[in-house]
Amino acid sequence: MSEQPAVVALGGGHGLAASLQALRRVTDALTAVVTVADDGGSSGRLRRELGVLPPGDLRMALAALCGDDEWGRTWSRVAQHRFRSEGELHEHSVGNLLIVALWELLGDSVAGLDWVARLLGAHGRVLPMSLVPLDIEAVVELAGADGDPSAGLATVRGQVAVASTPGRVVNVGLVPDRPGACPEAVAAVLEAEWVVLGPGSWFTSVIPHLLVPDLAEALRSTTARRAVVLNLAPQPGETTGFAPETHLEVLARHAPGLTVDAVLADRAAVHDTAELERVARSLGADVHLADLARDDDPNAHHPDRLAAAFRRLFAPDRLPSDRI
Repeated sequence: MSEQPAVVALGGGHGLAASLQALRRVTDALTAVVTVADDGGSSGRLRRELGVLPPGDLRMALAALCGDDEWGRTWSRVAQHRFRSEGELHEHSVGNLLIVALWELLGDSVAGLDWVARLLGAHGRVLPMSLVPLDIEAVVELAGADGDPSAGLATVRGQVAVASTPGRVVNVGLVPDRPGACPEAVAAVLEAEWVVLGPGSWFTSVIPHLLVPDLAEALRSTTARRAVVLNLAPQPGETTGFAPETHLEVLARHAPGLTVDAVLADRAAVHDTAELERVARSLGADVHLADLARDDDPNAHHPDRLAAAFRRLFAPDRLPSDRI
């Protein structure tokens, strides 16, 4: 294992951004593979109007990879800046428009993202998990008016609908079914030394990667070690009532045959260590507990603390049974 291991992080939204902000402190050989199923906000509007991949999660990943120097801080703010107006530009972000402009000029989604990464001085590469825009379709066990989960099952389509429909998500799929993977993303997974899944919205940012056949096969067959980073708390609307180990059970259900080497969790978020370890062992993983949350926001990862946990996890002389 090299001192700066080749790491691929998969996810989307704020969860992937938190992981990338930590990982760029650990290695320069970093690739983000990002979901492309967003259908809300600026991304949804651009997707519907221009037929492009939704750029928002890709933009957030690029911004998270910006450095802590003046250049990085400035371009990260520019990319994330949203217009405020009474017109058509309202709520569009600069980064989304920049990414889509390069896609139109170059006719190549990967090349466009590479150009934006160069402009921002990103400490890593950002790739889409697929080269076609996708929809998430979920079966949801609906909650009754009094919260009783007995109102029956419903199928909902779209990331916004899945995240906001009251009830318990039973499983998710992608539309179109069995989409093609971005070849560069598959290659990155196969060439990695570590692959990191999570944290993030479990059903709409993490699990979708396991539903792209070529990407899922790469995750199973890669010689890289696989780490799952658990969320700090259940996410309302997606994982309400989930224990940490429930996330792993959902992962296993959507990716039969996938093994995991390490599960990284916040110490304060785990209330039954023995149960988490039992489920982790069923996937082949050791559990590693560390203090990962910010002091001022227990629902947000502290980038330096998460980076320190990754650094210890990736250490070439770490024994499999070591605890962080």
